[in-house]
Amino acid sequence: MLGLYLGDGYLVTSTRVPVLRISCSNAWPGLIDACDDAMRAVMASKVQRVQQQGCVNVQSYGMHWPCLIPQHGPGKKHERAIVLTNWQREIVEAQPGHFVRGLFHSDGARFSNRVTVRGKEYVYPRYMFINESADIMGLCQWALDLLGIAWKMNRRNSLSVARREAVAALDRHVGPKS
Repeated sequence: MLGLYLGDGYLVTSTRVPVLRISCSNAWPGLIDACDDAMRAVMASKVQRVQQQGCVNVQSYGMHWPCLIPQHGPGKKHERAIVLTNWQREIVEAQPGHFVRGLFHSDGARFSNRVTVRGKEYVYPRYMFINESADIMGLCQWALDLLGIAWKMNRRNSLSVARREAVAALDRHVGPKS
């Protein structure tokens, strides 16, 4: 859930009861269900799905969301510091695959990369993770390192996982969006 929040979520604290909202594309109903399940597993007894154009906001009201997601704040995530608390760090260190799954399901993609070398075309699977926040990018890199998954930066805001064994390892943790 933390990975999904860092990608496509926000916490509204201006209302009487804080509300955590994570936007999930209509194209991935399995992701919507997984987000709903994650909110319930963490704290929520009640989760709502609010249909928007092209997406569903999975949301839950709760007084303790600000305690569980202290990274919230005014402005865009890439314009403020995003640092995990010690207890969040311990959880990610124990379960980096879950964190990476949330990050890649919100701001990542798996696709077939096509390259032509000396007239011969090669097609292979590849993951990309794109995020404007240097802090969130650093957290993704750290979690991939914890999993022993090789990655490269191909732009300042774009990370690539392309080695065959790295893609296979990431497949085991991220799984398909459905």
